[in-house]
Amino acid sequence: MHYLVIGGAGYIGSHMVKLLIGEGHGVTIVDDLSSGHADALLGGELIVHDFSDRAFLDRLFSSVKFDGVFHFASQILVGESVTNPAKYYRANTFATLTLLEAMRDHKIDYFVFSSTAAVYGEPEYTPIDENHRKVPVNPYGASKYMVEMMLADFHRAHGLKYVALRYFNAAGADPQSRLGERHEPETHLIPLALKAVLGKKPPLKLFGRDYDTPDGTCIRDYIHVDDLSSAHLLAMQYLYAGGESTAFNLGNGAGYSVQQVIDVVGKVTGRPVPVEYAPRREGDPARLVADASKAKKVLGWQPVLTGLETIVQHAWNWEAASQ
Repeated sequence: MHYLVIGGAGYIGSHMVKLLIGEGHGVTIVDDLSSGHADALLGGELIVHDFSDRAFLDRLFSSVKFDGVFHFASQILVGESVTNPAKYYRANTFATLTLLEAMRDHKIDYFVFSSTAAVYGEPEYTPIDENHRKVPVNPYGASKYMVEMMLADFHRAHGLKYVALRYFNAAGADPQSRLGERHEPETHLIPLALKAVLGKKPPLKLFGRDYDTPDGTCIRDYIHVDDLSSAHLLAMQYLYAGGESTAFNLGNGAGYSVQQVIDVVGKVTGRPVPVEYAPRREGDPARLVADASKAKKVLGWQPVLTGLETIVQHAWNWEAASQ
């Protein structure tokens, strides 16, 4: 197969490219490198361009026959989406509409979309399954859910075959330390803790120690980036096998608290994590844990790098190697 990977030079996209290359597929990557890194690509052809440019997409789709599209490119900072919603609707929703229209006109029918658990909003129950009410509480989640609604409409109107994958907390790094998280600014807990240990960042801020959880800190569901990538490939294969267009949650189904993450980072690195305690952040639920049984049953997906210590160890190996 020959696949197009939109946003393939980013954190999750580059791990996806690694998997596709390893499986023997042809890969073309489109990334404007606004947050991605060309040196994160372990193969494939990189085209540096904005994927929202319709004329560019027409030229690309006229010159290369793609068997399917994986879409990872998006703006992801929740706080920024609240203060600058236009940026998120333009980059995440409108740009994807342009991509879908070009795919429709060039008869590219297979699409796997990087969505988010933020489509659910405040959890009414945990673990969260795909039938949970979708009431996003910020423009980031809303911009992703709008794409999911567009996908369903394009399926009904034009026969688009799609899977939307709703991530919980992507984490970890390539086990061989060739790839890892390189966000700027960094907002994810594990790399922030590791950078604090190395003195690259200020002490880690721990927001709230009075939640209704065993140790008083928030519980989240962390999933290794390689397990995320394998789910994307299984989703594409599922569509080619005649599977129905749908959405799947991706998570381990077991949550870890912020304090547990801090403790494991200390254990893996052999160094204490500098921590500053702060009040709760508005809108932080006590628990966010996925029910990923649908993906396991329908896709045959089975995450293998599930232990928190394994996830942190891979992230630490990458962080320490990239100093």
